[in-house]
Amino acid sequence: MTSRPVRIGVQIQPQHAEYSAIRHAAAQVEEIGADILFNWDHFYPLYGEPEGLHFECWTMLAAWAEQTSRVEIGALVTCNSYRNPELLADMARTVDHISDGRLILGIGSGWFEKDYQEYGYEFGTAGGRLDDLAESLPRIESRWAKLNPAPTRKIPTLIGGGGEKKTLRLVAKHADIWHSFGDAKTIERKVAILKQHCADVGRDPAEIEISAAVQGKPAETGQALLDLGVTLFTVGTGGPDYDFTELRDWTTWRDEVNG
Repeated sequence: MTSRPVRIGVQIQPQHAEYSAIRHAAAQVEEIGADILFNWDHFYPLYGEPEGLHFECWTMLAAWAEQTSRVEIGALVTCNSYRNPELLADMARTVDHISDGRLILGIGSGWFEKDYQEYGYEFGTAGGRLDDLAESLPRIESRWAKLNPAPTRKIPTLIGGGGEKKTLRLVAKHADIWHSFGDAKTIERKVAILKQHCADVGRDPAEIEISAAVQGKPAETGQALLDLGVTLFTVGTGGPDYDFTELRDWTTWRDEVNG
């Protein structure tokens, strides 16, 4: 068992909804008591009508920074391919200040080919995109050290993905939070691999918060994941009608576990 408190995140997927519905959903998330409010970094819906309503990630995070007052905010996850790393660092620092220190920089290497094609980014290969992420992360960290004013805190970096050779090594080197998908058996294997990467780079794996995407009721999966060291549990909900039934179940469970 870990000494970290259980935290609950929710991803409001910015698709198939007017912005007024997204704004209202963000307010509900804070009222319900979630710990982290995420969106995602895409230009088109990931499911449902492929040309449906959709909004951009980082301008939305800046709006959420003003709208909310307690919940942490971030992208699950930013696509490294879409912005110059120094610019992204500056955007993150700015939203960090707007939010009074509540931003989490969620980042990944990117995968949704339609975004790349429609917006003119080179899709390349999965390996190449991971190599680009490996180059970008030190540049982001370096830029944070140069910005005036500096970030309000060490901005937590969340890296999403479960690639065992490259992604988990980047997590070991750079991440404060690792976000993954899969059942308990999958996560158990990947946690073991992450611990080996941490040993290889001289990092204490206990420094890294383990996050998992979850569905359904916490009674079904919560304890098994908690026993593996997962302490951040994130549910997702899409538009046009954002449903927070699962979020309420998980926040109730969180309060029971944390005591």
